[in-house]
Amino acid sequence: MSKQTAAASLSSEFSIKSIIAPLMAVIVGMIMVILDSTVVNVALAKFQTEFDATINTVQWTFTGYTLALSAVIPLAGWMTDKFGSKRIFLITIALFTLGSVLCGAAQTVEQLIIFRVIQGLGGGMVMPIGMAIIFRLAPQEKRGSVMGMLGIPMLLAPALGPILSGWLIDAVSWHWIFLINLPIGIVALFVGMKYLPNFEQGKAPALDIIGMILAPIAFATLAYGVSEGGRVGWSAENTLWGLIVGGIALLLFIFVELRHKQPLLELRVFRSSDFTRGTLLVWIVQIALFGAMILMPVFLQQIRNYTPLETGIIMLPQAIGSMIFMPIGGRLFDKIGARPLAIVGLALVSGAMFLLHNIALDTKLIMVLIPLFMIGCGMGLSMMSLNTHVLNSAPRHLVTRVTPLTTAAQQVVTSFAVAGLTGYMTTRAADHMKTLGANGNPVDAAVSAYSDTFLLSFCLVLFGILFSLFLRKPKPQKEVPDVEQVDPAMMMGH
Repeated sequence: MSKQTAAASLSSEFSIKSIIAPLMAVIVGMIMVILDSTVVNVALAKFQTEFDATINTVQWTFTGYTLALSAVIPLAGWMTDKFGSKRIFLITIALFTLGSVLCGAAQTVEQLIIFRVIQGLGGGMVMPIGMAIIFRLAPQEKRGSVMGMLGIPMLLAPALGPILSGWLIDAVSWHWIFLINLPIGIVALFVGMKYLPNFEQGKAPALDIIGMILAPIAFATLAYGVSEGGRVGWSAENTLWGLIVGGIALLLFIFVELRHKQPLLELRVFRSSDFTRGTLLVWIVQIALFGAMILMPVFLQQIRNYTPLETGIIMLPQAIGSMIFMPIGGRLFDKIGARPLAIVGLALVSGAMFLLHNIALDTKLIMVLIPLFMIGCGMGLSMMSLNTHVLNSAPRHLVTRVTPLTTAAQQVVTSFAVAGLTGYMTTRAADHMKTLGANGNPVDAAVSAYSDTFLLSFCLVLFGILFSLFLRKPKPQKEVPDVEQVDPAMMMGH
């Protein structure tokens, strides 16, 4: 049964109630995966004390997860065509749940990083496959309302994740931020096995095996090189090896992808200058935002001595700002386009980063809450509009290949941002400690290092504002029959 036939057969007598059971199976799975992408942020400081590890080491619990996501996201379409969407969705939920249990049982930070990679390998396909399942179940005229329901976890998870993580760490132990996924995963598997329909499998295209091998090597070694460069210097042996191996692998990957008829990632779409400019701007914003936002919970706990639960609550304004302004940005995009929204949104973010640059031991809490809210507002205005702009800029015949490309790339860029900025902060802390001398206070050096890192993020956002001036409305393109519309929310990553 084709997607059009499935939609037509349901359109005559359709109601949300008729697909509520499979919808719940997808939502439960998505909530579990997206929550786990946010709970670790608050737990990084706990991992440092629990495993007696540096921030450069524990950040790999986040970086390894995002790199694993980026590795499997492009495979979602091929896997569903080869083995069926229901089967792969259930397998990925099971793998994610297994990875969660292993994370909860980890005894060393190295084990935790490895088990987080297993989590990411399972979690990476949940979002695209879940979206595709519901897309096929709902008739075309009802897809907007159904996809709106799928947007609930994407809005709630960033708000609830840090609070849930903080409460579990304070009330029980850090292990439970992972172990809580076991009952949720079992429920998702049970509901999915019982209610998810079996769709007819499509014909799987030839798998880009060389690209599948080269991509993880390139991205993982580059992330390692960036991390080491920020930590020990750009001329250090480990840094150079990581960047050289990663750079060679990346060049080979690009060469292979441009020549393959069914590439893992459709790089030919970068021939569109509008698409390239929009994508680069999204990456700039991500580098500035996500690295800094990983560090803020660590600062609140290690420098300001807030509990994990208090930290989760303090981070809430960022999620609230994003929830308020994301729908506003979506409505305004249709009227004024991406450029004004990007400029205003990034101006809010740059102002917030400048305020955070002035952070100190005695900074009042309100002067932390206001910048966090500004960041959320700026993200809500700019990110969805930029993602929609990127979709509109892509050639129509490649639009369905754009989402795997952009989603995977955003995960890679996020991992680079976290690795690079944590390494930079560590280096700056050491430099400030040398300046203070033997009698210097390590806390003062750490505060100065956080200030420097937020200043770097501020400069990146300023560059993003200047870059956004070059955005232009994409040229109208001919519609290609039978090409599905893609929800820009799917490009937001996890």
